[in-house]
Amino acid sequence: MEKAATYLINHRIRPSVQRMAIMKYLLEHKTHPSADEIYLALSPSMVSLSKTTVYTTLKLLTDHGAAQMITIDEHNACFDADTSTHAHFLCKSCGNIYDLFSQKDSKEVLPFDLEGHDVTEMHYYYKGFCKNCISRKDE
Repeated sequence: MEKAATYLINHRIRPSVQRMAIMKYLLEHKTHPSADEIYLALSPSMVSLSKTTVYTTLKLLTDHGAAQMITIDEHNACFDADTSTHAHFLCKSCGNIYDLFSQKDSKEVLPFDLEGHDVTEMHYYYKGFCKNCISRKDE
């Protein structure tokens, strides 16, 4: 919990028991969980936790840059504590979301003409079939 509290403080968020639990969950589970998954995982041990608290906390985390909301498909929003520049890959078969990292940390947007706009964030999403699903199909 100490790591989660430090992470929150570094992002100008006042730690609370619920906030630290949610942040800890995001830091430990690199599966890009949805708000409902986080709620279902934490609620058995935190009887006072509500879905509203989870949603409110996730919004606070994204507003302060402590997490990012991933909306690869139109049905689900998932969350990621890794806010470094990276892309996401959604497998159309198993539904898993994978992090994809580039050799370059680029904030350049090409070939679009930005007409003087200042880009503060970018999202790269890929969809297809992951190597695990492809290898299962070949068996």
